[in-house]
Amino acid sequence: MSKIDPLRVAFIGAGGRWGPNAHGPVLQKVPEVNLYAVCTAHADTAQAAADKYGVKKAYSDLKTMGADAQVEAALVAVRVPAHYKITMAALEAGKHVYCEWPLGANTKEAEEMAAMARQKKVRTMVGLQRRASPAYQYMRELIQQGYVGKMLSVNMTHMGSGVLTRTSDRTWQKDVTLGANTLTITFGHSMDALCMVAGELAEVSAVVSTQVPQWFETDTKKSVDVTSPDNIMLTGRLDTGAVVSVNLGVHPYHGSGYRFEIYGTEGSLMMIGGGEAGQELKRKIMGGKKDDKALQELPVPERFKTVPEEIRNGGPSYDVGQMWVQFAEAIRTGAPVEADFEHAVRRHRMLDAIRRASETGQRQKVEL
Repeated sequence: MSKIDPLRVAFIGAGGRWGPNAHGPVLQKVPEVNLYAVCTAHADTAQAAADKYGVKKAYSDLKTMGADAQVEAALVAVRVPAHYKITMAALEAGKHVYCEWPLGANTKEAEEMAAMARQKKVRTMVGLQRRASPAYQYMRELIQQGYVGKMLSVNMTHMGSGVLTRTSDRTWQKDVTLGANTLTITFGHSMDALCMVAGELAEVSAVVSTQVPQWFETDTKKSVDVTSPDNIMLTGRLDTGAVVSVNLGVHPYHGSGYRFEIYGTEGSLMMIGGGEAGQELKRKIMGGKKDDKALQELPVPERFKTVPEEIRNGGPSYDVGQMWVQFAEAIRTGAPVEADFEHAVRRHRMLDAIRRASETGQRQKVEL
């Protein structure tokens, strides 16, 4: 059982896709949090969500929700273009906020949200949930303990599939200005995990490309133009001095998956599989020291696992649940939040540097 009083949370986006799938089970089963209220755009959908989750408070107005003194924290799990308005309303009401990643549709929005959080002196968390993954946390610890010695080279490949077709309710992501695409989401999560384990990106050359300029809507039978990128390649150097290469893409068929490799003077360490959200159980850490004859699997110690067993088997709820445990404890005890809004701003600025490197064809310093 939790050693802290459960954090009372208002769930904004309870009628969507990702929120109910990833956060819904957590808010009902993790003892550190309590699903106190739901909030959707309309009174009927709010009541339906409240009935679904068995809560008494159903809101369809952000101001009314914000006036509820019993609401301690707000979860913003809606489409990226709506993050700014909803998050700012929750912050202005003095609520702690967990907002999904990307924090804003652009860096300016993210900076303004972080500034409002500082002004209101509330705690924040952004949904870069690899930071709470037991596998990534263990990999980071191994690096910090000197498993590979001095890091020399870091390589990540992440090849997904399924870019040619989508249903019409998801083709809104075709517009790069809306902030939800392969660069910001798939790459953003993967690159944040790389930086978490191996160090921050210091300088970069990059290609950010849209290889599939149209998507076919399977329900409307129409093709729509796409400006969002689907392939990102970069080379550069980390602040540790190690060189880094990344190749991430979403392709029509049979993506080969995920591989994250770190090579050093004393050994090698890598993660194979589990690159997507909700794949904690597929993340396999392999390591080998200089005198080992072959790589061997390094099981993740139990001490990194903070959610109940039933959540560990729940797909995307696993590392999302670990985020909520940390967030609730940080609010109750004053402990630091690893992935707060300030961290999100730094990630947005890193993506800006990668875009500039691609647009100009020139190596960029990454100023975080």
